[in-house]
Amino acid sequence: MVQCREFQFIEMAIIETRGIWLTTTDSKVLRSKQRIAEAMDFLVETGFNVVFPVVWNKAVTLYPSQTMQQTFGVEIDPMSVGRDPLEEVVVEARRVGLKVIPWFEYGFASSYNLNGGVLLQKKPEWTARDCNGNLLKKNGFEWLNALDSQVQKFFLNLVLEVVKNYDVDGVQGDDRFPAFPSEGGYDEVTVTRYRQKFNCNPPQNLKDRQWLQWRADILTEFLANLYREVKAVNPNLLVAIAPNIHDWAFQEYLQDSPAWLKRGIVDMIHPQIYRRDFRSYQAIADKLVNQQFTDGTLPKLAPGILMKLGSYCISPEYLVQAIEYNRQLGIQGEVFFFYEGLRENNNTLAKLLRNGPYAKSASFPTLSDLSAGGVINKNTSSIWQRLLKKIF
Repeated sequence: MVQCREFQFIEMAIIETRGIWLTTTDSKVLRSKQRIAEAMDFLVETGFNVVFPVVWNKAVTLYPSQTMQQTFGVEIDPMSVGRDPLEEVVVEARRVGLKVIPWFEYGFASSYNLNGGVLLQKKPEWTARDCNGNLLKKNGFEWLNALDSQVQKFFLNLVLEVVKNYDVDGVQGDDRFPAFPSEGGYDEVTVTRYRQKFNCNPPQNLKDRQWLQWRADILTEFLANLYREVKAVNPNLLVAIAPNIHDWAFQEYLQDSPAWLKRGIVDMIHPQIYRRDFRSYQAIADKLVNQQFTDGTLPKLAPGILMKLGSYCISPEYLVQAIEYNRQLGIQGEVFFFYEGLRENNNTLAKLLRNGPYAKSASFPTLSDLSAGGVINKNTSSIWQRLLKKIF
């Protein structure tokens, strides 16, 4: 018998998603090139490896858009005229080695407490309707008809002009893309489509299972088409979505994330576990890993964590607990909402990350890492190392 006296174990590099959302709400980081450059330096120093800058909200883009110019006569966010904030982010992020995945925050929402705003003033035929025939409104947001083919084409064109014209690593949707309040779908065109399919009118019960699933399937097909179109531009581009939590997201916003994962039409998924205490976060993370993700899809998961909103700011203890618990569950990364939380109280949370969970640098996952069994990080290799020591 040959006795194994020594076994050399080569530790793998850390591969994690360490992301942050950059907003125009309660933040000025995107309002000048100098602020953008400073932010990119700061994020790299803190240990991040990917940024998600907003490029679509409040009915305007954060880049010069020919789609918006031709459709609505507004080329760019009025506060950004003469600049291209997206291009500035790309240049400065590339300078320091950060990945860039533009975030289409408003998705199919037309406006917030503006009765539809400029989009529906110019395109009233794009108006989403509730069962009473009124403009669809939910939680303050008024909605475009996300089930309408022309609305979908408009949105697809926004996405495609970004991936064709900028050196980005992918695109990201969220709880409004692809999404549609389950109170919607009662416009004439959608009603006619449903009647042709089922030989009856849509039910008044907006949570009727067939009615929910039929509308959700339309959004899923839209995402599948968008995924194909983005990959046709560049197969290495990532399609990421930050939906609300399933099954609530399905019931309320027709987001069928299990179907997206099953069909392979999303590369990264960031469910918004926006809870303000660790135990609530823990319960949802457990449910995601144990009930909604498989070994094959788990590498795609990097939850959204609420760092700051209004006067709320996550506690240092909760921040560390959430990251550590993610790794215990095999979740290799997270994305934080949003940048300004890092700068609160003299950069307290940034310092905590830099000296703690993000002290050692991590590579952003490749597409192959995000596929089944792709991600093996240092934590995993350390476990194997301990096991091998016991064996030998």
